[in-house]
Amino acid sequence: MRISVLDAGSNTVRLAVCDVGDGVPLPVHTAKWKLRLSEQVGADGCFGEAATDRLVKALRAACEMSRQWDAPEPLAFATAVVRDAPDRADVLRAVHGRTGLRLRVLPGEAEARLTFLGARRWMGWRSGPLALFDIGGGSLEVAFGRGRTPDFAASLPLGANRLTNEFFGSADPPSQADLVALRRKVRHQLRDVSARIRWEHPHTAVATSRTFQQLARLCGAAPGRHGPFVERALRRGDLRRAIDRLAGLTADERAELPGISGPRSRQSLAGAIVGHAAMKLSAVKSLMICPWALREGILLRYLEDGADWWADLERLDGTRTHVDGVDGVDGVPVGSRALRVATPPVMT
Repeated sequence: MRISVLDAGSNTVRLAVCDVGDGVPLPVHTAKWKLRLSEQVGADGCFGEAATDRLVKALRAACEMSRQWDAPEPLAFATAVVRDAPDRADVLRAVHGRTGLRLRVLPGEAEARLTFLGARRWMGWRSGPLALFDIGGGSLEVAFGRGRTPDFAASLPLGANRLTNEFFGSADPPSQADLVALRRKVRHQLRDVSARIRWEHPHTAVATSRTFQQLARLCGAAPGRHGPFVERALRRGDLRRAIDRLAGLTADERAELPGISGPRSRQSLAGAIVGHAAMKLSAVKSLMICPWALREGILLRYLEDGADWWADLERLDGTRTHVDGVDGVDGVPVGSRALRVATPPVMT
């Protein structure tokens, strides 16, 4: 069985075509389109015509490539850059009308849960109680669980690109005052989630996403060419020293560092600050870098629960994700939903 999954993220549209044997997705072809959508949208977060056109063209090309590799229509989803766009209904209608593709928009909490599933399967049961951190361009996903699915999951507006635009603007490098303001915002947003992680005492903490992968490489982890089975870790002390290094460099200078790519160099500092704060406040000293994340979680859930799950995303945590025939749109912006974190019981 061949299947494909398509991810429209803040920086890149990615296609993964996989063969499935014994319930395990094995990649046969991958492709990406570097759109940097978060930089194309307006100051108010709206896509507008130009950014929508770029997205539609990339999705059309991805669908064609999926057909060339004998895969059915991709399981296509979008994350925070579309989820938080005030005109996302127009974007989704344009995508469907011009490509025939139904682009789902995942609520942040569902994104965290699916990423946890991918990480759990990669790490295995020996990892025990598991904490997950994932930094995207627009949001930070955090989850904790002891089983296949997390006991709690949360999505916070702490994406690396979002914070770079909000706090640094055109400053390159940013001022000390900018850094202080960013740290204050991050600590405030992480307060409840990190308290829950500390209380749970996870046996293993993992990180997914390109941001964490690049920061781990900067801090001495093996390069990607060594393959996915090499153990990679990111230590909190190393990341703290990396922040001092990144803070004194321009974006162009950061792009010369090991692991930091040109397209992500500008947001690498904000990503490092979020990652370090999440580790420190959660009492996590080291993160294992996990190559499986959201895309793999979606594939696994689809394989295990069938096409009905994908066709009706209302089954994800009871969250409405469509209206008027357009998936991913409802009356309340999903990015604005209140954060729900279970309160630990009082110990007596």
